[in-house]
Amino acid sequence: MILQTVIKILSEIKESPELLSTLKPETDIINEVGLDSLQMINFVLAIEDAFDVEIDFDHFDIDHLGSVQAFVTFLEKERAAVANSTGGQAAGQPI
Repeated sequence: MILQTVIKILSEIKESPELLSTLKPETDIINEVGLDSLQMINFVLAIEDAFDVEIDFDHFDIDHLGSVQAFVTFLEKERAAVANSTGGQAAGQPI
């Protein structure tokens, strides 16, 4: 589910519906999707809204954008860490 949501958000940010069928887990978000700086900000904001999280950039690295799957893995690990540290109540917590 997370993978499909990330792909949907990328497609919406790029205003490119065809990305829904062409983006793969191994697609490089920076070099292949080609988000500019404003689109990157909108992507992060949309991810935060979709998953009710706040991305903590102390834990974020540019390598997490190396592929769609790398970003999904980062998101899953951070959500799990927040859920574990808050007793399963991750809503609105930084990830």
